[in-house]
Amino acid sequence: MTDYYQILGVSRNASQEEIEKAYKELARKYHPDLHPDDKNAKKKFQEVQAAFDVLHDPQKRRQYDEMGPAFQQFAGAGARRGARGRHAGGMPFDIEDILTQFFRRGTASGFPPEMEEFSVPFGSGRRARNAGRARAGDVEFELRVPLKTAVMGGTVDFALPRPDGSVETVTVKIPAGIEEGKRIRLRGKGGDALGAPGDVLLKVVLEPHPHVTRRGDHLYVQIPLTLREAIEGTKVDVPTPKGVVTLRVPPGTSSGKKLRIRGHGVQAEGRAPGDLFAEVLIVLPPQLDDEVLRLARELDRRYPSSPREPWQW
Repeated sequence: MTDYYQILGVSRNASQEEIEKAYKELARKYHPDLHPDDKNAKKKFQEVQAAFDVLHDPQKRRQYDEMGPAFQQFAGAGARRGARGRHAGGMPFDIEDILTQFFRRGTASGFPPEMEEFSVPFGSGRRARNAGRARAGDVEFELRVPLKTAVMGGTVDFALPRPDGSVETVTVKIPAGIEEGKRIRLRGKGGDALGAPGDVLLKVVLEPHPHVTRRGDHLYVQIPLTLREAIEGTKVDVPTPKGVVTLRVPPGTSSGKKLRIRGHGVQAEGRAPGDLFAEVLIVLPPQLDDEVLRLARELDRRYPSSPREPWQW
């Protein structure tokens, strides 16, 4: 059994804060985008991500602690239950559960027939209206997609558990700009229900990026500056989905200021491109000598107003 605590380097009674801290450090250490020449980085990052997914979720963590080696078989099945027989983890199917899981089957998304973006969740209030167009053999898995791939498009390999206990590697096409929570349909890859094979629905879950945050179609990054650069102004090369952009930072820019790079956010088909926002982060030297402190006090005397004066409840 894989020891998720050992992968993150934390004790079994570690707090959520300790788990998050360990994950962030390891994500930066092994993220494939930061180590493109390290062939093992992607595998290590996936192990770290899998461990964090379980230990950061109180319910999954409790199941992991209680079930021991059986947990991975249980989690490996990952899907909502199919219609008949047993799924890859050996858990019995419940036909009544399956028959309540209904979906729309339209093709308005424009995806090819074998891969259709899908946004109606399980248990939706629409299921009664769409019952005639759904199949009981449909099963759902989570598909973890790196943020960079979700923004720019690409492919992700998915390990699909099969009813006979084997695992099939499926290469899934990811359209540029796909949002978290969207579903990609793999036709005919689901369970065998009432004589007809169902589909696999892959719910997109975006993996966090160590430096970039996505909000809708906008992207947010931090650009560290020295105190001198913030005072005098400078130029900074900022990586974006469309390539590196040289950003001019005006003189006297305070920490927290957001500078907009228009049109360099998420570019999804049929939508206007989002923007990229670069937030200034002033980084002081690791050691400050007496001369630096004297100059800082002189600045305070010259500009006595407090930056916190506007604060109010």
